Amino acid sequence: MIELGTQDQPQQPPATDLIKEGSDQTFMADVVEASQTVPVIVDFWAPWCGPCKTLGPALEAAVTKHKGAVKMVKVDVDRNQGVAGQLQVQSIPTVYAFWKGQPVDGFQGALPPSQIDEFVAKLAAMGPGAEGEDEGLGAAVEAAEAMLAEGAAADAAETFAAILQEDGENAEAYGGLVRAYLALGEVDQAEAILNGAPASITETAPLESARAAIELARQAENAGPVAELRAKVEADPADAQARYDLATALHASGDTAGAVDELLELFRRDREWNDGAAKAQLFTIFDALKPTDPVVLNGRRKLSSLIFS
Repeated sequence: MIELGTQDQPQQPPATDLIKEGSDQTFMADVVEASQTVPVIVDFWAPWCGPCKTLGPALEAAVTKHKGAVKMVKVDVDRNQGVAGQLQVQSIPTVYAFWKGQPVDGFQGALPPSQIDEFVAKLAAMGPGAEGEDEGLGAAVEAAEAMLAEGAAADAAETFAAILQEDGENAEAYGGLVRAYLALGEVDQAEAILNGAPASITETAPLESARAAIELARQAENAGPVAELRAKVEADPADAQARYDLATALHASGDTAGAVDELLELFRRDREWNDGAAKAQLFTIFDALKPTDPVVLNGRRKLSSLIFS
């Protein structure tokens, strides 16, 4: 593992059409958007990095072996310091795995071939190309999600539960069932369901999202009155705790966009306050929402602008 430096070296060409060179400008399309349909590995490297010359080809070989079930984007950190900074890449090689727009796994430094194969296989198994995927259950998950979006939380919960009877390791259904019970106001039951999920899926994106949603629901139980907290912030805009509490109250009241705005303002004023609490809370909110939610997309863009300003 090598600490980051800066040297002007030519880029390496992509190894296959499953593997491409990424950049700060194309990261959203190549990684975040692409990972909505297939898992994407991001390899942060540089031409002068010795371990990268071993790890990169090994990753490419493992990706190619899975025949489209997973893709790979190579990011030269010398030429693309924006996204590397946003993801807090401190040394190379660093590898992140994205699925459904979110980082779901990763590691730093070189790994032996067996661990690389295991890493890529685990990621490929998350995607729609995984062997044995039941298209009927996938359609049922979509139907349940539509019910939940329309406010029919009880019907959605029944459908998610039925899916889990057929496939007890269906992460999408587990996450959906948790969110359905949260929508019904049954936070304890939602948490019990999450805690009962099989160990094989506890680190998947749907359950991470459900975990974040439960954390926010717990915070909402102790949220203060929005009007009082807003008045407190207006009286003293530098009161960081009041602004943080206002963001919590706004989210509890259903104003997620307003909560994100207050947290962004808090981060702008003092990003280190309370050990970076504003940024951490923003990520909790983002994790609890769909990656394509406009609140997430706008919030991440504004946060990135503040980080790199």
